[in-house]
Amino acid sequence: MSGNMLGKRFMVLSFGESHGRCIGAVVDGCPAGLRLSEQDIQALLDLRRPGQSIVTTQRKEEDKVEILSGVFNGYTTGAPITMLIWNKDIISKDYERVLETPRPSHADYFARLKYGGFNDYRGGGRFSGRITAGYVMAGAIALKLLRETLKIEVLAYTKRIAGIEARPLPIETIREKRLANEVRCPDEEAAEDMKRAILEARSSGDSVGGIVECIALNVPPCLGEPVFDSLDSDLSKALFSIPAVKGVEFGAGFKAADMRGSEHNDPLGLVDGVVRPLTNNAGGIVGGLSTGREIVVRVAFKPAASISKPQQTINVKKRGVEEVVVTGRHDPCVIPRAVPIVESVVGIVLADHAIRAGLIPPVLKGEASS
Repeated sequence: MSGNMLGKRFMVLSFGESHGRCIGAVVDGCPAGLRLSEQDIQALLDLRRPGQSIVTTQRKEEDKVEILSGVFNGYTTGAPITMLIWNKDIISKDYERVLETPRPSHADYFARLKYGGFNDYRGGGRFSGRITAGYVMAGAIALKLLRETLKIEVLAYTKRIAGIEARPLPIETIREKRLANEVRCPDEEAAEDMKRAILEARSSGDSVGGIVECIALNVPPCLGEPVFDSLDSDLSKALFSIPAVKGVEFGAGFKAADMRGSEHNDPLGLVDGVVRPLTNNAGGIVGGLSTGREIVVRVAFKPAASISKPQQTINVKKRGVEEVVVTGRHDPCVIPRAVPIVESVVGIVLADHAIRAGLIPPVLKGEASS
């Protein structure tokens, strides 16, 4: 497998499989002098951890991170940072049947075809959402680096689940309440309806999808390297690397297709003496470059493919149609656990571009390392 690296200056290597010995990430390019501990990473990782509520998978994993290299005396050294968590609560027998009857809307059949049957199929192997724990490990470092060097803040939250959408809220409310409930939605009334919809889907053996919105504040202008490494290009690629993502939009997004230019264009003006767009239909990125406005990106997730309703598949040995019921422990909705993943991925891309732009030095000094 190639394609397991993200970034050019702040680089992340993802490794591990769902039912293998461990899941992890290696970060190369993090400046020396960033104060970093396992707890810095664990706090974000805990938000993604399975088995934490009744609206998520009941697989019980501690997901306790270990830093193996790149940190000495509490600071990053500039060397690659290797992190991992051990897989412990593994029930692989549930997946033996995918060898003959691959699950609909999973990569089971196509991964086996691509890798000649040598791939680890247990729990989806390399194609499982479990690998995103590594994204969060790397993202925790990126987010701290952005906060301490450029005061960039990245806030992701649940915008919609099963067609139930959170009301537009002030950024202060989003910051304060986005993690206050099981579904990670700052609109408390909508959160209750979302939770009810997830539990109803689970009780009927089904699943639901939704949207995570992510807002990045204090992003300086001109991050991005057009044309193929434009900021929205790199963000989109990274976000689509999260399993179950089926759509990414910035600002007005797909609504822009129904607007006129006079409605969608963001007029320029002076804000505290600095040129900025006065509206933000572009979502903080124009021509592949950040504008200095908040970056607003929404990420659409399909319903989880693992459901216990009967579905049609093919028996690859008998070459005939069969019915399959997926067993095991699965999320009826991936959105609550996807919030820290989206936040992490956005942080990784912003950190990479900030380093490429020369805004973050290779060695941190002063407040950045205190």
